Amino acid sequence: MRPLDAVDRSLIRLLRLNARMSNARLAAEVGLSPSACLRRIQLLEKSGVIRGYTALIGEEVEGEPIAVIIRISLERQSEGTLRRFEAAVRRYPEIRECLLMTGDADYVLRVDIADAREFERIHTEVLSKLPGVQRIHSSFSIRNVLARAV
Repeated sequence: MRPLDAVDRSLIRLLRLNARMSNARLAAEVGLSPSACLRRIQLLEKSGVIRGYTALIGEEVEGEPIAVIIRISLERQSEGTLRRFEAAVRRYPEIRECLLMTGDADYVLRVDIADAREFERIHTEVLSKLPGVQRIHSSFSIRNVLARAV
């Protein structure tokens, strides 16, 4: 992958603010022709810099999933333990996010569930099978106060 330049960074910033911005408007904002802008965006997508586009859905939608934040502490923090844990996490589509942390937990995971039964399944079939896990602490969201696409 080539290094990101100022135009790439501007495109990323603009797409973070509004992923639905038209190619023509993006091109005008960064000073490129529409075709050159589209090529840049396609390169950013192909290289994995842009991994997808997301819609933020309001909680008033019936059946909206419940976010569960899971703090994971590992038995040890060796390179091999971290690598095995991270490889395992990638195999489970139920895990929406995984962050390596400082502080009292080694990782923070996010899963979205429909109900307690689904969380029980994820806890039993996914979380408890992750390698090197010493402790699992889970918190359920009551409601989303703020979500930004930035």
